[in-house]
Amino acid sequence: MKTKQTQYSILDLALVSQGHTLKQTYNDTLLLAQKAESFGYTRYWLAEHHNASNIGSSATSVLIGYVAGGTKTLRVGSGGIMLPNHSPLIVAEQFGTLGSLYPDRIDLGLGRAPGTDRETAQAIRSDFMQAAHSFPNELEKIQTYFSSANANAKVRATVAEGVEMPIFILGSSTDSAHLAAKKGLPYSFASHFATTHLFDAIDIYRKEFKPSSALDKPYVMVGVNIIIADTNEEAQRLFTSLIKMIVGIFTGKRDFVQPPAAMTDDLKEILKHPQIEQMLKYSFIGDKATVKQQVKEFMQQSQADELIAVTNIYDVNDRIKSYKLFAEIMKELN
Repeated sequence: MKTKQTQYSILDLALVSQGHTLKQTYNDTLLLAQKAESFGYTRYWLAEHHNASNIGSSATSVLIGYVAGGTKTLRVGSGGIMLPNHSPLIVAEQFGTLGSLYPDRIDLGLGRAPGTDRETAQAIRSDFMQAAHSFPNELEKIQTYFSSANANAKVRATVAEGVEMPIFILGSSTDSAHLAAKKGLPYSFASHFATTHLFDAIDIYRKEFKPSSALDKPYVMVGVNIIIADTNEEAQRLFTSLIKMIVGIFTGKRDFVQPPAAMTDDLKEILKHPQIEQMLKYSFIGDKATVKQQVKEFMQQSQADELIAVTNIYDVNDRIKSYKLFAEIMKELN
């Protein structure tokens, strides 16, 4: 018998659809967050990516402030801030400020990947590789800046001291699982695109977990791709936008999110490509009944505490509908 309530949340990249302005994109982001709040979602996270014309969430902390300001109860956070791109002091100041403006509503998810290509990572921070290797130390610095005990230090993030700020470790391999366990922090795995190590990483995290002031037992969040429509056929049609987006990533020809089209034999063939098939392993696409069954099986396998859904759809109204149906599924399964 299932007694555990599984939380459900949203990961958004503020995707820029073809023919849409950035302003429209940001308005749609806020609209989706407001709807998510009414649907009972726990949190709304924005991802940090750079140098991609189809992703609008580059200045992640700015967008978090915009979304938090337009919502009332929803937790808003980063999925994640790519720490090697930033000075820990600046991150602490930004999130300390957000945490004071929106008390008990801001999450700080931290990752160690650049969220971009090598040249751009270099342009963001010339010592990127060094910063990536010292991720555990950089994380410790952030924790120190948020601590009231830092009040007598020479270097302080005064706006962060004593601010309640849950820190999540993000990962797409097993490295981060060891770190999250050692630190006793909640762990979020990017299984919406990095599927290979999901179960190994969760296993490592749960086995090695050491309780901390933040958390007394392991907390696992996993990413899933969700596209739900009235019919399986319509969901497949909406899915074509995501397939084209992934082809763009693999070919290096990133473009705005394309309008949906009929699911062709060519697109079905692309889905059989081993790399793409692996990447989309935890993608649940179809009508409500179909997706409910898939999600139920996945929840039983992963025993995740929280699912964070990624719905890359061209039109905001289709996206809202999909998230509404996903919320219904989660309420029914809980």
